[in-house]
Amino acid sequence: MRIAGRITAEARAAAARAVKPGVTTGEIDKIVRKTIEKAGATPSFLGYGGFPGSACVSINDEVIHGIPSRSRVIHEGDLVKVDVGAYINGYHGDCAATIPCGEVSAEARKLIEVTRQSFYEGIKFARKGNRISDISHAIQEYVEANGFSVVRSYVGHGVGAQLHEDPEVPNFGRPGHGVRLMPGMTLAIEPMVNVGVYDVKTLSDGWTVKTKDGKLSAHYENTIVITSDEPVILTCLENGEVL
Repeated sequence: MRIAGRITAEARAAAARAVKPGVTTGEIDKIVRKTIEKAGATPSFLGYGGFPGSACVSINDEVIHGIPSRSRVIHEGDLVKVDVGAYINGYHGDCAATIPCGEVSAEARKLIEVTRQSFYEGIKFARKGNRISDISHAIQEYVEANGFSVVRSYVGHGVGAQLHEDPEVPNFGRPGHGVRLMPGMTLAIEPMVNVGVYDVKTLSDGWTVKTKDGKLSAHYENTIVITSDEPVILTCLENGEVL
């Protein structure tokens, strides 16, 4: 899981460096695939449920599952969500980030920062003996205190030998509910945060999920492991850095 996580984090970082005006989402996808395969791993998303890319690349009001395309150009001021996974030696890593393309609005910058920080607020409760919804509640409370909403139709999840495993990890809910956290559990925690309402819709391509009101959305995700003490983020670079 550490190896899978590191490779996944490297792919996310490579994608983030590539986000510039004029670059296509298809080019981002190629970079992700090349980075993962160069490390001896396989892109977890490629062909998963029929998904055609190695990365989900979603822009602005697209929340998740954007299909990369050679014709989709990234522009100055866009919010680019890149979600990647790598599979090696029988295990998956899974992570995502929202990357601003050049200068973005103050609202967009705040959205990115709140989404990322909500993950860290959540994992304060990712400790032995707590319950899944303790993480969920902390994320929701932080997001809503900052004037945004958390998507409810899609959630985080267990990850390991399968890309998506039990338990589900919602980004909302009352504390004290759900599976009790135990050392060795590996979870993909992924707040999806909207400027407006939390309602979303799926486009006719069957994949791309957008905000129902057309307002901006951000996404942030890491794979963590529950330990006997503090949780450890597995989707970090070799030097320990987390995007």
